[in-house]
Amino acid sequence: MSKGLSLWFATSSILLLMVTAISISYSVWLPILLGTISILNIGLGFIVKAKQRSHYEALSKHDESN
Repeated sequence: MSKGLSLWFATSSILLLMVTAISISYSVWLPILLGTISILNIGLGFIVKAKQRSHYEALSKHDESN
């Protein structure tokens, strides 16, 4: 994963979790929604990282075979 993309997922996850923590004192449903979005964002970061890693590994195996 590129450094820019890693920075994006890290920053967006931290911001989402901060907003979730702040919203706890205002409502019940908003933190649940924001917490779920935060978890999905973190999971998406791992999914993107795994897909890019497998893509690069497939490319390197293809280059080695040629």
